Amino acid sequence: MKSLRPLLGLVKFSHSVFALPFALAGAWLAAGGPPRVITLVWIVWCAVAARTAAMAFNRLVDRELDAANPRTAQRELPRGALAPKTVVLLVCAASAAFIGGAFALGPIPGRLALPVLVVLLGYSYVKRFSAAAHFVLGLALALAPVGAWVAVRGDLEPPLAPVLWLALAVWTWVAGFDLIYACQDVDFDRARGLHSLPARVGIARALGFARLLHVATTACLALVGISAGLGAVYFAAVVLVAALLTYEQSLVRSDDLSRVDLAFFTVNGWVGVALFLGLAVDLAVRVPGSLMPGGGL
Repeated sequence: MKSLRPLLGLVKFSHSVFALPFALAGAWLAAGGPPRVITLVWIVWCAVAARTAAMAFNRLVDRELDAANPRTAQRELPRGALAPKTVVLLVCAASAAFIGGAFALGPIPGRLALPVLVVLLGYSYVKRFSAAAHFVLGLALALAPVGAWVAVRGDLEPPLAPVLWLALAVWTWVAGFDLIYACQDVDFDRARGLHSLPARVGIARALGFARLLHVATTACLALVGISAGLGAVYFAAVVLVAALLTYEQSLVRSDDLSRVDLAFFTVNGWVGVALFLGLAVDLAVRVPGSLMPGGGL
């Protein structure tokens, strides 16, 4: 187990909680409740494999930048706890696991796996030429609920409004919290010529953008419920998510970023969990016959 610790630390395996609840939410929306067990197993498999490939690739590509940044110099690759070739093997294995799992879910998920993987891995290069990196990361995670929807339904036929609003909610949520996280590296990014919105517009404005994005997140989550015909339990979860996002924003100020880790890791971990549990419970107590035939909403 000790030999696995550097690998688990490299990919922050425990932080799969960020994307996984939203993938599950997409699956629950598509099925109108719990999907088939085998489908659920492969969705979880793909979500974990995709995130592992993306995180390991990011650490591999950024290893020299991480070594030069005091905040990240103790990560596994810069401090020599892992060799680059080991991480290359991990990226390849996780990518193959993701593609294999996607084909196990059906031909359409299988054909979409490679383009999705390009987005997931390509994100790591964006900050070298564009301040839109935060939004590309948001897109990468926003693909999770859409992929789960396709896995359950086998196609992208209408009605798509619930899952598209959910994907937009994830996109704005992730872009918002990544803006907060990037505020820590403003000076380093400027010195190295890296592109980020905080480095371009300053910390105060970046935090303002993050707040607007999280307001949009809340609105999109409400529209998920409206378009899917969900009830009070789901909307109570949306209110809880809004409260969590408000608390997250309160933890950081332009002159005090000391609680960024609490905002980024702890609070964001609860956002997805709260939303998924609210959705799952709401669907479980729906009146029989209130869902469209075939599991639609």
